[in-house]
Amino acid sequence: SGAGGAEENYTPYGERLETYIVPIVFACILIVGVTGNGVLMVTICRHANMRNVPNTYVLSLAIGDLLVILTCVPFTFTVYVLDSWPFGLLLCKVSECAKDISIGVSVFTLTALSADRFFAIVDPMRKLHATGGGKRATRFTKVIATLIWLLAMICAIPASFSYLRVFTVNKNVTFTTCYPFPEEFGPSYPKIVLICRFCILYLFPLAIIAFFYILMARHLMQSTRNIPGEMQGQVKQIKARKKVAKMVMAFVAVFAVCFFPQHVFMLWFYLNPNAQLDYNAFWHYFRILGFCLAFMNSCINPIALYCVSGTFRKYFNRYLLCCCCTPTRRRTSIINSNRRCQSFSFTTSRRHTSSRRGQQSAINLPIWNPSNVSDTRGRSMPQEQETTVTIFQNGVEQRT
Repeated sequence: SGAGGAEENYTPYGERLETYIVPIVFACILIVGVTGNGVLMVTICRHANMRNVPNTYVLSLAIGDLLVILTCVPFTFTVYVLDSWPFGLLLCKVSECAKDISIGVSVFTLTALSADRFFAIVDPMRKLHATGGGKRATRFTKVIATLIWLLAMICAIPASFSYLRVFTVNKNVTFTTCYPFPEEFGPSYPKIVLICRFCILYLFPLAIIAFFYILMARHLMQSTRNIPGEMQGQVKQIKARKKVAKMVMAFVAVFAVCFFPQHVFMLWFYLNPNAQLDYNAFWHYFRILGFCLAFMNSCINPIALYCVSGTFRKYFNRYLLCCCCTPTRRRTSIINSNRRCQSFSFTTSRRHTSSRRGQQSAINLPIWNPSNVSDTRGRSMPQEQETTVTIFQNGVEQRT
């Protein structure tokens, strides 16, 4: 939001490359983001074994990402496609607020996850982190997640002041855009908001996360040296916690990379007094890169989780490939079921015919017997009831 080149460098939207590339990128973000985060939410909500403390935070991340995808992505990309914002004031405010709420939920949740991983590894006897799946730990996590959303909403209050601002490029060209910094708040307002946003939603949380991970790495190196070789259970537990820590670190790295270009551009543009004159092709495409990466963060988390977590990968494959694999799986299930039945019948037959010369395998084939017959033990069978008769065919004992 809120940047434009010098008047003499203005190029009509129809002649810009980004007019055709950005919609394709955002269409991919929409499809991948809705699918990935949707499957992630279904996986955690439907399977009881996936409901633990770290996955509660992951669910919160997915909800925040889905919020920004559904409320921002279908509308915000028009900044690079249309001359003016076509959706009105309400959607302007909603999209800006949803974007800031999602950013806040992401970074605060990642901070909470990092703290949770730190205490799970350094102080595993605590009951309020992921080492325990008890009700107390779950309630505590839900309270923290709720507070994170409230804090993110508070941080998004400045976005609620967004309005439709008219910019004049030259005497022939004017356009209306969704602008987050009201003019009546003064020229210093954008600088204050951007600096606070950079510190609260990027710099400070990442510094706290880095602090937790440095202490965590130090503790793991020390504990690995001190663990006797025979304490294999403790070694496996530490390895499992390391896997979750790596998953969180992947999320943090994705967030840091995705939002760094946007913060750099916004700070440069609003803090540099000569930004309007210095704005050139490099800064223009750097701005587009930051714009796309910031929204791309909302669809990359499920991909990162798929890569680093074997458990989530299993569920993702089940839900994403079910349409293609359902007929094959059905046939395979039927075949396997028949094989299990045959194996069971074979075992049963061996038990009953062990005293006979030349043990035979048995396959149970129920039929309808309309007349009185005798079974292998000479007992009379009533009419019109389902029964089993043993016969020999091709060296195999079959019950019919």
